[in-house]
Formats: sequence, structure tokens, C-alpha cells
Amino acid sequence: MVKSLRGMNDILSEDYERFTYFIDLATDVAQKYGFHFIETPLLEETALFKRSVGESSDIVGKEMYQFIDKGENDVCLRPEGTAGVVRAFIQKKLDKAGGTHRFFYHGSMFRYERPQKGRLRQFHQFGVESFGQESVYEDATMIMMVADILKRCGIGYRLQLNSLGDANCMPQYRDSLVSFIESVEEEICEDCKRRKGTNPIRVLDCKNAHCQSLYENAPKLINSLCEGCESDFSKLKDILDANSIAYEIDTNLVRGLDYYSKTAFEFVSDNIGSQSAIAGGGRYDRLVEFLDGRPTPAVGFAMGIERLMELIVMPKKAREGYYIGAMDAEAVDLVVNLTQTKRVTNKATCDYKPRNLKNHLKAADKVNAKYCCVIGENERKDATIWVKDLEAKSEKVISLKDF
Repeated sequence: MVKSLRGMNDILSEDYERFTYFIDLATDVAQKYGFHFIETPLLEETALFKRSVGESSDIVGKEMYQFIDKGENDVCLRPEGTAGVVRAFIQKKLDKAGGTHRFFYHGSMFRYERPQKGRLRQFHQFGVESFGQESVYEDATMIMMVADILKRCGIGYRLQLNSLGDANCMPQYRDSLVSFIESVEEEICEDCKRRKGTNPIRVLDCKNAHCQSLYENAPKLINSLCEGCESDFSKLKDILDANSIAYEIDTNLVRGLDYYSKTAFEFVSDNIGSQSAIAGGGRYDRLVEFLDGRPTPAVGFAMGIERLMELIVMPKKAREGYYIGAMDAEAVDLVVNLTQTKRVTNKATCDYKPRNLKNHLKAADKVNAKYCCVIGENERKDATIWVKDLEAKSEKVISLKDF
């Protein structure tokens, strides 16, 4: 028997209901904030992610589904959503159009990593990207949007914040961090040694417990911010305070991708084990320029949908629509025609196989219909239909014309 590949799961039945419920809910929130849907290809040039996500990241170094296609192009399945949206933003010349451009997206991402609970090789993200706004109010808007989505899902969270500085304060901090790394270099893991020469700040994101204990004594970027970054970070905290959004400062929060600067944030849950991040993002003002576009301030976030699935509090599902069944073969055509007529204005399902009343009631209950409607020999002769309201537990026989 052919099975699905490891780390690539089917979504059906109850999982499908949760999945589509979340997509609809998050889409509603994003649209209320003035964002518009964008769809980008699953397959992109590998160079896009090497230049944006960064060679120092685990994604590019270890996890991409990369191959040479029949046209000798070096391509890969997208491992994250931001780079493709930025590529589309530049390709459509929106970077030269000026103004503010706000997008949201959802879809599959692919990373070749060890599958575990909430982390698959094919997984799904909901993400938001905003271009053209350098104001820290836009950073706060992103955080408030995530908070709104999680609140509507009934999911508790802790918000972690940090500032990664900018071109004014990062170089000096980088030098001091490299000096610290060199002082403990004999004790750190091979990944950290590699990152020291590519993107030193990424060592702070290392998951090795011994490395993390060493970095507790590392210099903190938040103590080295320039006046502009310090002012923005203070303003961000003021905005969150004014909107009653609690947060904690995590000086080691650097995010897993190379393109972030200034604001970085993560929403974490204590209810999903060690893989606690359920959403994260930040500002990436240099990425459009890195990908050959006109310098454009930008900020965004992404949410891992599989991480959220077990946490979502589903609303009580109301009964809806009609189930229409036949009790003998002669009524099947009539039942099909009635069902099709009902579908013009209502949700309606039918069963093509004649059944007794008990089995029709079970079938109606299974599809959560509000009404179970049945036609047998007597109803056919009298041009009527038997209808039971499964919520009110009442039943009656009415004419087909009235039905």
C-alpha cells in the first residue's frame, strides 16, 4: 500500500473543520485591518531564499526541498512565505509605486526536518506582510492583529519582545558579540561556530542547552541600541501598554531568519510542549533592497497553523440545512430534484439509497442537518413530505408546494 510521505499529513474530518475555521477567522481579522489576499507559487528559485532567509539559517543550510528541474533551473519548494511575497512586490513594481501595501496569505510550506508534534515537513502558515510604513505603529498593529486572532480562537499566549537594532547600532554590537563568542568558542556547538562567521547574532537562537547557558553572559543588543531604535522600542511598549497587551522582554529573541531588524516578537504557548512558538515576526526594512528592489520599510508575521490546531476552541456547531431522503426507490428522483431546488437558498444533502426512517434520522444527525425530510409511498401519493426539526424535536407533514 502506498502511504503519504513522512511528515506530510492529510487534513480531513474534524481537522479539516478546525483548519478551515482558523483560515476563515484569520482572514476576517486581516481584512478588518485593511489587508488584501496574495497567493504566491509553491515553487521558487532557490536563490530567492538564499538571498533573503540567509545562508546562515538552518532553513537554507539543512532543510530546503531543493532540486534541479528539467530546464536546469535550481528551484525549491518554499520553506516560508515572506520571501515570495517580497519577490512579487518587487516583480509587480509596487516598490516604485509608493504608498502602503498590505497583504495576507495562507498555504503550504516545506522544510526537510525531523517531524514531531506540531512540526511537519509540509506544514501550513497564515502570514501578513506590510510594505511602505516605517512607523513603529505598524509594528504594533502586527502584534495587535496576532493578539486579536488568538483571542478569537480562545488561545492563551505570552508575548515576547526584543529589538535587533539597525545599521546604526548593529555593527558595533556585532563586534562585541563576536569577541564574546571567541572567548567561549571551544565550548560552543559546530552550528554556532559556523554562524560566528556568517551572522553572529543567530547564535543567540541556538537550541543547544549548553550554548544557551554560555550566552546568558553575552552582551545584550537591547543595551546597545542607537537613539532611534531605543525610541522606537520604547514607543512600541507604550502602544502595547495602552492597548492592554502584556509582554515580556527576551534579549535572546532573534528569530530564525537573517532578514529581521529592529522589532522582533514571538507569541508562545505553554500548552504545546517545548515547541512553544505559535506566531512570530518583526521588521525587515532591508529585505526589499536585498532582493534588488527600491529600499522599502516592511514588517510582518507568520503563524504555524498545525501548532494551533489543538489549541483552537471551536464554537458550538449549530445544526444547519436539510437532509432529504427516500424510503422507496420510486421516490429517489423526486428527492434528488427537491434537494437541488433547496440548494439555491440553503445547505442541503440527500441520500440516493432508499432507507427506513430510523436510518434516515441517523444520517441526518451525522451531517448535523437541522431538518430531516423523508418521502415514502404515502407522501408520494399525497404530494407531501415528512419533516422533522431536529433542534425543536417537532415533526409535521406538509405539501411539496409549501416545502
